[in-house]
Amino acid sequence: MPRIGLVQFPGSNCDADVALALKRGFDIDPTLVWHTETKLPAVDAIVLPGGFSFGDYLRSGALASHSPVMAAVKEFAKKGGPVIGICNGFQVLTESHMLPGALLRNASQKFVCKQVELVTAPGSTVYHKSLFGKTSRVPVAHGEGRYYIDPEGLKRLKDEQQIVFRYAENPNGALDDIAGIVSENGRVLGMMPHPERATNPLLGSDDGLAIWQAFLATFM
Repeated sequence: MPRIGLVQFPGSNCDADVALALKRGFDIDPTLVWHTETKLPAVDAIVLPGGFSFGDYLRSGALASHSPVMAAVKEFAKKGGPVIGICNGFQVLTESHMLPGALLRNASQKFVCKQVELVTAPGSTVYHKSLFGKTSRVPVAHGEGRYYIDPEGLKRLKDEQQIVFRYAENPNGALDDIAGIVSENGRVLGMMPHPERATNPLLGSDDGLAIWQAFLATFM
């Protein structure tokens, strides 16, 4: 059975959604990891969930990026361990410099909560290969989800095919419609939309299951 570590910060509020999605969709019970831990348990992958870690003080994800557990997460990723950061988790990944760029205040200056359509970009990672050609309907819920990176960084993302998801209709003003990117080795994925909230037609879509399946395929 896959061993997935689910990191919890003060203010995380999507950890239960992730746990439920993994249990119902794949019969996986993730191991909860509190932010003060300095070592990770024996796990195959790590999830950084959404929410409002530390109340989003300073910047979303800024304080969480300095939590003791993040040193262990960085070391895990450095060794090739797969990591996914969702919404606030994506913000933590950029604040930790595990992924390039930053998540800025939405262009509308308003919190956005709605279903969006995601288009998968071409690339060579398991996410690109398993999802390319598909449009995924997944919800977003964020006030600081506008992805930004400098022109040189954007060129590098495109050249290295690190962009995974783009919005079909941009809800927040993100540069180049970017909704999700991967690290250079393709093992760390950050995305603003919530695939854990799209795992059952009763929720409006089950397209999130394919995203989780791709995540599991990184180590299974």
